[in-house]
Amino acid sequence: MTAVCVLDPRVDPQPPDWPGFQRASQLHPVWDYELMGLEAWLARNPPLLALVRQAGRIVAAMSVMVCRSWRAPRYAPPPRRRPHWPRPLWAEVYQPWLSGFPGVVFAPGLDQDGRRAAARAVERALPRRLGPGLLGLLYRAIGADLVPVLAGRGRLVRRTDPAAVLDNRFATEEEWLASLSKSRRGGLRRQQRALAADPTLVIRGGPGRDDLDAVAIAHLINRHRAGFGRLPMDPRTPVAAAYLDRFLRRPDVHTLTYHDQDGRLLAVHTMLDHPHTPVSQHWAALREADGGRPNLYFDNCVRAVRYTVRHGRARLSSGRGLLDVKRTLGFATRAVYSVAVPRPVMGG
Repeated sequence: MTAVCVLDPRVDPQPPDWPGFQRASQLHPVWDYELMGLEAWLARNPPLLALVRQAGRIVAAMSVMVCRSWRAPRYAPPPRRRPHWPRPLWAEVYQPWLSGFPGVVFAPGLDQDGRRAAARAVERALPRRLGPGLLGLLYRAIGADLVPVLAGRGRLVRRTDPAAVLDNRFATEEEWLASLSKSRRGGLRRQQRALAADPTLVIRGGPGRDDLDAVAIAHLINRHRAGFGRLPMDPRTPVAAAYLDRFLRRPDVHTLTYHDQDGRLLAVHTMLDHPHTPVSQHWAALREADGGRPNLYFDNCVRAVRYTVRHGRARLSSGRGLLDVKRTLGFATRAVYSVAVPRPVMGG
């Protein structure tokens, strides 16, 4: 028998079997239930966690963002148990802290038919939870393997910006450098020497850092994002310092910072550790016109690849931006799709 539970991590207690599913499915740290609850309190479009169980065992999970008009208030409405949104809204299966990865995960070993049945069960449950205002559902950042599971009659499948990935076939960092073009390889080595010799630059990195100013980091990330303008149909909320203060202390989150000699934050990078695929998550830096330094982005890339190679990870994922630059660093692209499901065909 299939059962669906839709949880609001702001107020609903963590299911006792959720940590076990996280470990078995090797989920990245952004799926931590406490973190999802903190994010939901601070978000305009709060995530729900939908779980599908068969014979009492979790077989699927979805991070479901409840999205409203941009004219709506900045913060989400209060948690409620009954359908309560008569105004139009839509739901997005999306993990906003994990670029290029879907917001739906399935238990290891679940076949295509089982995955399709689990996804349709959540689609039938969401209108009961969200009420008559629900217009439909959008699956974001779906890999090619999930398109047959989530596509179907009346559903729109669209290929979107791909994600950058580096398959780790290297025994050493030098092997990776040797695989690059001569000009790129030489440029990276010169940059590394120049940064190491700069006495006015302070570079620190590591997991679980408790020495960071979360306010300064949130400000830099949001400033960096704003410099690119608002992306169309972007449901994400500005990064909150309260979230980062908890998040960056985790042992599976590595934070790399660049400061000048006066302590001013110049750039920051976060990487989510993982036994198979670490993820280069946030990158933000001051523009040179505002006092930033050149080539810090390339230094951050070298350090991420170095970690991946030294620790024997199979792949490094690096989001969906700057693809031309990342190709020169050996990254390939992975196809990413979205699947739009109008309300009349949800669950069918």
